[in-house]
Amino acid sequence: MYSELLLKEIEFLSKIPIDKVALFVELLKNSLDEGSRIVCSGMGKAGQIAHTFASTLCSTGVPSYFLHPSEAQHGDLGILCKKDVLVLFSNSGKTKEVLELIDLAKDLHKEIKIFCIVGTSNEYLDSNCLLVLTFGPVEEICPLGLTPTTSTTCMSVICDLLVVGLIEKNSFTKEEYAKRHHGGYLNIKAKS
Repeated sequence: MYSELLLKEIEFLSKIPIDKVALFVELLKNSLDEGSRIVCSGMGKAGQIAHTFASTLCSTGVPSYFLHPSEAQHGDLGILCKKDVLVLFSNSGKTKEVLELIDLAKDLHKEIKIFCIVGTSNEYLDSNCLLVLTFGPVEEICPLGLTPTTSTTCMSVICDLLVVGLIEKNSFTKEEYAKRHHGGYLNIKAKS
């Protein structure tokens, strides 16, 4: 049973559009070179992936933040600067709070760059985002077909590819990594 579930997730992972991942890395790198920060957002499980992505980027030398889309509507939108890149996560591409965040961000900074990582895109995302990376639709391996499983796996793997791509493009070193991990195992490993 578990082998079959794993193979099902691998099937969908193999459909991730690598050409779009490479373009995503290139556009992020160009924005970072212009002084941008990466602000990540999403609701529910997709939001947790967005939070992890922001945290991992920080640990690898990329200034990043997580912005909760609901809290953005109550003042936290102020974290956005006009040079920032907003990276949004949604499996359906229809998450109300995420779509509202696009409008709020563009109203605050008309020139803000918005990227999406979604299972399914739509005309609204395609016309309002600089890049939409679509990985689906996918079949969740949950027996109910509802629990975010395959979709969050795809998002996580895309984030890993983006992080590694930026590490390489930024020539990020073990020494720089150690400066951001002052204690624990990773600090020791980075210094060895």
